[in-house]
Amino acid sequence: MAETPTRVLGDGTSVPVLGFGTYPLRGDDGVRAIASALEMGYRLIDTAVNYRNEREVTEAIRVSGVDRGDVFVQTKVPGRDHENARTSIETSLQVMDLEYLDSVLIHWPNPSQGHYVKAWQGLVDAREAGLVRSIGVSNFTPAHLDEIIEATGVAPASNQVEMHPAFPQADQRAADAERGITTQAWSPIGRGEILDAEPVVAAARAHDVTPAQVVLRWHLHLGSLPLPKSGDPERQRTNLEIFGFDLSEAETEAITALGRPDGRLFDADPTYHEEM
Repeated sequence: MAETPTRVLGDGTSVPVLGFGTYPLRGDDGVRAIASALEMGYRLIDTAVNYRNEREVTEAIRVSGVDRGDVFVQTKVPGRDHENARTSIETSLQVMDLEYLDSVLIHWPNPSQGHYVKAWQGLVDAREAGLVRSIGVSNFTPAHLDEIIEATGVAPASNQVEMHPAFPQADQRAADAERGITTQAWSPIGRGEILDAEPVVAAARAHDVTPAQVVLRWHLHLGSLPLPKSGDPERQRTNLEIFGFDLSEAETEAITALGRPDGRLFDADPTYHEEM
């Protein structure tokens, strides 16, 4: 398997351009699936406290035989820990038996709670203490981003948001880019019906690849960092094999045009959706 290309985040950290999502991989089956992904060549593994599989991630690294230093491990602080974000990070390190984390994100802003600025300061403090190399957020709107940047003078390196052809997040991606933030994409392939959409199928046929590969390549053309998740080794392999072809500008635009205002997978607008 060819080595996955990397990109440099705004804080100078180098990260693979495609990662592996781990929700809801848990238990022995989860360890096997994550270890399989590592053996396939994935080097960015995305987890979260609320996924309840942090321990499985580091066990999978051990089982796979891949050197810890070669894996970019990313987790997320849950809403219930916003007032004690550094402690949450320390707990994750204990659970995962790691000396440091490569990236930590705030999972959701939970605006009605009013503590996401304090949570961000906790991540800044944790980075300064050497507990984590890169810090970012997830599901933050431009207004949320501006508030934490103004309060601390520190911009997130990444913002992980829902993004797929039905919900391409043009405004959010532009806002992230203006602030030097890399957009990561959760659920990057979206619902299955997108894979049957004419622009996706036509591009797959033209390049002799799968529709899922087309969608993941579309993410790279738009500058987002997709985090596909799959427990199936064959799908893990094909999801990673997206570096041998390029979409044309017309193909990319046609897939982006599949977006619609109600394209979210569920009612998860971060201006009011919250998870503790």
